[in-house]
Amino acid sequence: MIRAHPDRLHLVGLSAHQNVELLAAQCAEFGPTAVAIADHAGARALRDRFAGQIHVGTEGLTALACRDDVDVVLAAIVGSAGLPAVLAAIRAGKQLALANKECLVVAGEILMREAAARGVVILPVDSEHSAVFQAMKSGRRDEVRRVILTASGGPFRNWSAEQMSRATVADALNHPTWSMGKKISIDSATMFNKALEIIEAVWLFDLPPERVEVVIHPESVVHSMVEFVDGSVIAQLSPPDMRTPIQYSLCYPDRIPGSAPKLDINRAFGLTFAPPDPQRFPALRLAYEVARQRGTMGAVLNAANEEAVAGFTTGKIAFGQIASLVETIMQRHRVQPNPSLDDLMEADRWARTQVGELIC
Repeated sequence: MIRAHPDRLHLVGLSAHQNVELLAAQCAEFGPTAVAIADHAGARALRDRFAGQIHVGTEGLTALACRDDVDVVLAAIVGSAGLPAVLAAIRAGKQLALANKECLVVAGEILMREAAARGVVILPVDSEHSAVFQAMKSGRRDEVRRVILTASGGPFRNWSAEQMSRATVADALNHPTWSMGKKISIDSATMFNKALEIIEAVWLFDLPPERVEVVIHPESVVHSMVEFVDGSVIAQLSPPDMRTPIQYSLCYPDRIPGSAPKLDINRAFGLTFAPPDPQRFPALRLAYEVARQRGTMGAVLNAANEEAVAGFTTGKIAFGQIASLVETIMQRHRVQPNPSLDDLMEADRWARTQVGELIC
């Protein structure tokens, strides 16, 4: 985006967990004023290669997001780790391009309330929610009958439940459409990624959970749809490439020429849709339960899933145990309504501990 539109976009700050080499290379190319990195060891390694300000840890990430010279914060840290910085950016009045769905899953009520109080626009970067955001411009909010999130079906779309129970990490990472990191690829295989997106959509678009549905669409060309009360269904289509929703969120409300591939409607292709199998993908059922209960349950589901995925990738549990383990932790949890951020972080810690005790 910045390479294509240096006249429009200027990079002020960058963050990384521990990849000093890539961070240093990006600093050399784009010339940010400041960076944030996870620990002091990374900061020391970067110091000889970057002359700007180096922030460290969660506090440093928060400071980076709240800088006076920042207009838009693109939040893309995986998991609940990015939540403090996202909340701080909203409270600082920054426009937020949100690629981290876990933040809304864990703390949707707090984030949306804070954003509304400060007039902050939260622009979804997930391709599905970006599609919904765009399609909703075809009518008023009170004219929306339902939102339909599309899902590729992941690598196990045509596998039986028995086959899935024996799936390896390599199998789960073999996504047919998207190239993603390990955690999100496994979430796609279990459909926990779509489960998180159901909860995210409930918060982003202020909808009851029964008006958010999921449909399997293996081509990943229709990124999501909105059905209005008159029966019209508005969809956003584009090739599966994240550059399009990222650019839309960074340049909103304008549309500018993009660098992603364009949809070639002069080439014959088909679009197929099918309902998901709730027996093979129980994560979807758990998402609706979280969306109904709210409170601390989103933090519990998210944390339990993160730990279960880690247990699968390290060989402690089988693929088929991920969803059942998350459900067990949810059943053990006593939901706290109207939680504070501290309450949510405690629920997160509790769920991780519970999973650790079960798979140790």
